[in-house]
Amino acid sequence: MTGPAGRPGPLTALSLGLLAVVALLLLWPLLTGGPPPHPGLIAGVLLARLGVQLLRARHDERLRRPVSWAVDLILIGLLFSVAGQR
Repeated sequence: MTGPAGRPGPLTALSLGLLAVVALLLLWPLLTGGPPPHPGLIAGVLLARLGVQLLRARHDERLRRPVSWAVDLILIGLLFSVAGQR
């Protein structure tokens, strides 16, 4: 889904923005030496991204990728598992 002049649509931009947030959350402790973020926070952002992906798939049939959704769900489950053990 692209907007005028090849720019990404709003849902695509939101999905990329959420990925950038996850990247910053994971890189911040490496750059600053601080404590890592809570796994539940990262899982929550990934869950929000999964919701955006599902919304995008409703608008464009080419974006229906159940395998990528399954991988996202597995990662989210693993993060919640780690959070539960903390």
